Amino acid sequence: MTSNTSFENEIQSLSRMIEYLKGAPNVINSTDWTLRRNAERYASFTKFGNISVHSTVKNRSAKLTVCIGRPEVYQKPLNPQQNEIMNNLGKTLTSVEIYIRKAPFVRINRNMGENSEFSPNCNIFVSIQRPEMIRLAYMTWATLFPAKQETEPKQYIIYIPEWQESDRQILVFPEISTTVVLGTDYYGESKKGFLRMAMWNAKQRGMLGLHAGAKIIKAKGSDGNIKKYGMLIFGLSGTGKTTHTCHTHGLNDEGEGIEILQDDVIFLKKDGSAYGSERGFYLKTEGLDAVSQPIIYKAAISRDAIFENVMINYEGNVSFDDDTLTSNGRGIMIRSDLSPYISDSINLPAIDEMDGLVVAFITRRHTVVPLAVKLTPEQAGAVFMLGESIETSAGDPKRAGESVRSVGTNPFIIGDKSDEGNWFYDFVKRNEGKVQCYLLNTGGMGEIIEKLPDGKKITKRKVKRVEIAEMASIIRGIVRGTIKWENDKYWNAKVPVYVEGMDISNYDPEKFYDKASITQQVSDLRRERIEYIRGFDKLNKEIIAAVETI
Repeated sequence: MTSNTSFENEIQSLSRMIEYLKGAPNVINSTDWTLRRNAERYASFTKFGNISVHSTVKNRSAKLTVCIGRPEVYQKPLNPQQNEIMNNLGKTLTSVEIYIRKAPFVRINRNMGENSEFSPNCNIFVSIQRPEMIRLAYMTWATLFPAKQETEPKQYIIYIPEWQESDRQILVFPEISTTVVLGTDYYGESKKGFLRMAMWNAKQRGMLGLHAGAKIIKAKGSDGNIKKYGMLIFGLSGTGKTTHTCHTHGLNDEGEGIEILQDDVIFLKKDGSAYGSERGFYLKTEGLDAVSQPIIYKAAISRDAIFENVMINYEGNVSFDDDTLTSNGRGIMIRSDLSPYISDSINLPAIDEMDGLVVAFITRRHTVVPLAVKLTPEQAGAVFMLGESIETSAGDPKRAGESVRSVGTNPFIIGDKSDEGNWFYDFVKRNEGKVQCYLLNTGGMGEIIEKLPDGKKITKRKVKRVEIAEMASIIRGIVRGTIKWENDKYWNAKVPVYVEGMDISNYDPEKFYDKASITQQVSDLRRERIEYIRGFDKLNKEIIAAVETI
């Protein structure tokens, strides 16, 4: 943590920078049509008529991101790179303050969300010393809403892509809602910069910012009547959060259907209502096809979509599965292009206005974790805190495939993470009977990896992947109430033994491993979970105890 004196100096320096940039002669306040026109000058066009851009840095710089401020927001522990960033912080900010008076900038002013209570005003100042960086401003513009009125809180990003690569860093100052991005041209730093800050600001107002998609589902219940549910879908990047948020799940009977609200971040209130945040959805394009993801595919190839680091050949043909340049190909699709499957509002109604709320935690595991688990409130609190999945190329390409845990499947939490888990558990417990929680595994079953003496890993047997259509059957069965659940003999939790529309027995772990191996794998994973959860000393004891039951 910085000293009080140095912190005040840093805050004053940043405040001076923001005030200068608001009215500086080297800052262009771009209008909508000139922004798009200028961005297109530095982009390629696809055969669909939309634009494609490429960045030098192709994923978020999580290891070079530092949250700075008072004890309640200070990030700990720091890795060696972050310690170096902190040691040079004063010098860095001095250099930035001098530099912003030299470089040309463009300013974009947009709003996050559409409501009268919490709609942060987002200002990004992007250096266009490299003129093609106008695309960062354009992509930010495309993702957020027009700034129709003065709203609070006000959030700022100073973005200098051309900063020296050796000094790449992202500096986050929650108490003045300001982020400084240096030395990277990856759009995700802008997107997550504003969302990270908004989640912190929402917490100060008694809400819980969630890294989750949101939708409304209408499904035919066992009594034949149509029921209306809200649905929240948690998941780390690349696990299927956007895919299943933007999927009908085969709810095609009369009166059934879905309404898509948001795909990434929402702000949950105690009554179960939630405010949305964005008009542009940032999807991972790997594996995108018109058959398994028709709603997303249609929006992704629209005129207003923007591809980032997706392989486009010289004739404008798009190859979503070509990972020559990166396995983290991305795209921004505009929410309105998901019509007719969008809701009129981006905000979720309160629980009392619906028949209930379905919460799905998406994980991606490849060995013995069931495809679906029905959770008690205590287990839901534990799963929220565990935030289990595997690393994807969006976070750290070098660790892609490795086991990872992130509270709330949210790598962008500022402050004590136990507070988030306690808030969520209290919400589910108080609404028990109205809120249903599930753990869904979009990975599969049966992988065997052998670790060699030199540390290398070889795959002895590939995972049997669960298909998108199969997971859609599980979600459809949840909301229709047609799944048969039984206690699993290995996990001591409820798992499906019958799912309409798929053969769930294909994912029986005993078809892939002997019983002793299953028992050992379950025991090892549970021991890891217990050790991890005990690191949260302020966490509700009922959540900690529940880890031993899943």
